[in-house]
Amino acid sequence: MSASPTRLRKAAVLATLALLAGGLAACSDASGDGADGAEGNNGDPSNVAAQPVKLSANVGPDKVVPVDKLVTVKADGGTITKVVLRAGDSAKVPGKLSDDSTQWKATERLEPGTTYAVRTTTKNESGKVKRATSSFTTEDLSLDQQTYASVAPLEGETVGVGMPVIVNFDLPVTDKKAFEKHMVVTSTPSQKGTWHWISDTEAHYRPASYWKAGTDVSVDVDVNALPAGNGIYGQESRTVNFHIGDSVISKVNAQTHQMKTFINGKLAKTIPITTGKPGFTTRSGVKVIMEKYRTKRMNSETVGIPQGSADAYDIDNVEYAMRVTSSGEFVHAAPWSTGSQGYANVSHGCTGLSTANAAWLYSVSKRGDVVEYTGTDRPMTLTNGYGDWNESFSTYKQGSAL
Repeated sequence: MSASPTRLRKAAVLATLALLAGGLAACSDASGDGADGAEGNNGDPSNVAAQPVKLSANVGPDKVVPVDKLVTVKADGGTITKVVLRAGDSAKVPGKLSDDSTQWKATERLEPGTTYAVRTTTKNESGKVKRATSSFTTEDLSLDQQTYASVAPLEGETVGVGMPVIVNFDLPVTDKKAFEKHMVVTSTPSQKGTWHWISDTEAHYRPASYWKAGTDVSVDVDVNALPAGNGIYGQESRTVNFHIGDSVISKVNAQTHQMKTFINGKLAKTIPITTGKPGFTTRSGVKVIMEKYRTKRMNSETVGIPQGSADAYDIDNVEYAMRVTSSGEFVHAAPWSTGSQGYANVSHGCTGLSTANAAWLYSVSKRGDVVEYTGTDRPMTLTNGYGDWNESFSTYKQGSAL
């Protein structure tokens, strides 16, 4: 008994739906389609059309796809003319075709818990065009499985020649080598530099010597969906561009009680100062301005001096305060010690200036400017603020994972 035309059409529709559901991993073009496939030869071998293109991919609907997968689509028996990989209305995932147009590979990783569509356009050896669609879903990740990168300096910020690039992660990175390969710093003009991991959650980058004034720097932290180790992945890639402004380097001598400030290599001002008294010795070494405050409350309890101590203090409005260590050293106006400035060290570790001199220094300074200290036997350390310049470049480079 022959099948009815209605039943034949229904069978053809079901066969087509089954083919689409199979996904790219098992996708091949059906022949006999007058619009896109090869036409029958009617018994004449000279009329045999080229076979349809066969597609394969490294993703499919049958498995949950890891977020670090770079999707690949390959063609056999023809070429790929276009691949669109996207999730809903989101931006397309970029990719590249091989030189012979037989393979397309994504250049970015995937988002968690997302369904993607892969739309391909191919051309067989006789020039027939075929379009196909498949989909897949990525593994879902909680926030406890994703580490977010915060970057300093900020986008568009102008900083000083001593400013390191600082990347903080909110969850530990144990595969530092993999991450560092995807953390790229470029500068114009070009300057040699290196990363140094302070901890599992913090990495710094500095050039071999201070940045050149006028340098433009770009930081590309391309870690989205990148495995960080221990089941953690990068949450988002970050790109930050910043500018190196004028070179402002101040040199403090705790023995002569003088600060000399050089702007772009020229001495701009010599200022009498006071530094830490015995028991509160100011650290010698290279410090970098971390923060600026027009006024700042300073309380001795924050640096371990208890209330009621003979050395206790609590001052509401210290003017022109610039932090140079995490441990609490500032350069600031100290009108109460002007009689000692230039003659004696009487502070609790900070560098005190007259209000007028502090106002001038504040006006020419920015985050990342350098303050070099000499004259004491207490050394500055690498991790006390932006202490990156207190190791030689060769030693500092040993902190790289590469």
